[in-house]
Amino acid sequence: MSTTNQAALTAIQGAIFGELKKNWGWLLALGIVSIVLGTLGFYMTFAFTLTSVLFFGILLLVGGTFQLAHAFTCKGWKGVLWHVLIALLYIAAGIDIIADPVRASAVLTLVLAGILIAVGVFRIIMALQIRTAVDGWYWSLFSGVVSIVLGGMIIAQWPESGLWVIGLFVAIELVFNGWSYIFVALAARKAA
Repeated sequence: MSTTNQAALTAIQGAIFGELKKNWGWLLALGIVSIVLGTLGFYMTFAFTLTSVLFFGILLLVGGTFQLAHAFTCKGWKGVLWHVLIALLYIAAGIDIIADPVRASAVLTLVLAGILIAVGVFRIIMALQIRTAVDGWYWSLFSGVVSIVLGGMIIAQWPESGLWVIGLFVAIELVFNGWSYIFVALAARKAA
């Protein structure tokens, strides 16, 4: 490789990786920890589901509380009533989720199944519309079918699926996140 090409590659890698080229080990460690946690999550899907749902409830409660407090600093604003009502809805939803995380996980799982089915239908429609213009259109079609099947499987086992689906999805996300961090860290090490 010529010196000009090598200099250009180094400049591009510097722009992409920045300080990560020196500190790639931390990202590698984060990736490994993420994979370990995700793998543990496959064996603890119920605990992961409840933890995720409780965390969501706490976020709603805290966010609603801050929004309600902020509403009292907005005297004269015509939207303050709506600001307060939204805050109260957040607070009520947070309290409801925290009070019964098992029921909340069942409801959230049913909503998730519905979203998967709707997304699958939309992907199939999109695939059929682009089939004459895009060579790989069948991947969108396949992706749509998979989404519909996943949503259907969740609904078929509902409400029991509410006890494990969210935790399973979090575990899968952690594992894939970990692998992506590992590959980025190794690329940064190679670029260093």
